[in-house]
Amino acid sequence: MLGLVVIAILGAWALYQKQTVGEVTSDLSTKLSDKLDQLWSIAQTSLQDRKYLRAEKALLTILRVDERNASAYNRLGILYAKQQQFKEAIECFEIAQSLEPSASSLHNVGLIYFETQNFDKAALAFEQALAMDSDHAARHIAYAKVQEKLGNDKKMIDALERAVELDPIPQTLTILADAYDRTGEVQLALDLRERAAKMIIPQGQSKVKQPRRVVM
Repeated sequence: MLGLVVIAILGAWALYQKQTVGEVTSDLSTKLSDKLDQLWSIAQTSLQDRKYLRAEKALLTILRVDERNASAYNRLGILYAKQQQFKEAIECFEIAQSLEPSASSLHNVGLIYFETQNFDKAALAFEQALAMDSDHAARHIAYAKVQEKLGNDKKMIDALERAVELDPIPQTLTILADAYDRTGEVQLALDLRERAAKMIIPQGQSKVKQPRRVVM
């Protein structure tokens, strides 16, 4: 009888221990998640306020806890790019790309290569980004700027025409019109500028047309 009581007590104790370990693990996970969220908030706010050292410390702390966090590497790359630490920025974007391939990482690498006048590598990075995601006009515009530097007018025009297809706003139309001017397509440039002008609403006028009143 005593043996059965001892076994029952040991079984209950083991169950209690198992629950306690589970609760402790859950509590630690919650605290860690809260801490990472707090660090992300600090990094974001500090970047916006140009407090780069504080942002860098927050992001590096995140990476010490989660060394495969591609988003943190991307943010760190942006931070270094803002400080013109281009080598470090490229390293961060490339690590982010290796961990979690994305068009954004490749686009960021392309922007830095463009900034440092390494136009061949910039073109390659933009091409890879476009292969993954070609639905953003800004990617085509960036690629067009590189092709202009490389003297490839046809690729420049093709990229800008695609940008206009995706986002036919006055700014995009004007960029393409400027490119047409540079390549001697004067009439096409004029047509685009007229189209852009018609889209610009004069100050003080409402964008929404008021319906006509019907006379009964």
